[in-house]
Amino acid sequence: MESFFSALIVLLLVSFSCFASSAEALTSNNGNITIKWDLLSWTPDGYVAVVTAYNYQKQRSIPSPGWKMSWRWTRKEVIWSMVGAQTTKQGDCSMFNENIPHSCTSKPTVIDLSPRTPSYQQIANCCRGGVLKPGSESAFQLSVGNAGDSVKTVRMPVNFMFTAPKQQYICGPTKNVRPTRFITADKRRVTRALMTWNITCVFHKAT
Repeated sequence: MESFFSALIVLLLVSFSCFASSAEALTSNNGNITIKWDLLSWTPDGYVAVVTAYNYQKQRSIPSPGWKMSWRWTRKEVIWSMVGAQTTKQGDCSMFNENIPHSCTSKPTVIDLSPRTPSYQQIANCCRGGVLKPGSESAFQLSVGNAGDSVKTVRMPVNFMFTAPKQQYICGPTKNVRPTRFITADKRRVTRALMTWNITCVFHKAT
């Protein structure tokens, strides 16, 4: 009986150590990559959002050929269109006869566009070839379909992954946070996102 309790205590200590290590990793003093998903407007079958990756790391840049970001949809969402970035694969869109989506895959991978991208395909803070220096940000816009069209029916994407050349990151869960506030260029009007989701990714190791 004594050996059983000893083994149980060891198991609990190991479990706590693993939990503490994971928690410490997601609260690194060296900064993190924060992904913010701002829902800006509803559409007949979904929403339009701006996704921004902030490099809050103090001394680590994301070099060329740049970052990649992926997630998993929890329904059968599609990406109708994108501005400032693109998915690496379209997936199977054969169920659509007209108005073919940009992406139909359940786990899209997104990459930044190059600085030479035409202006009509750009938004603010996009199109740097995936390069992300400390203190900078990279953004893209997407229109999501087959999704909820209200705060009660929409679902957050999950299982985010953020990768960079020779860098491996660990991303935490998607969290519903206070909606982002936006100030117009003339600073005379303040608007806010309909919803904001937040994902924190920290550097794990060099690869």
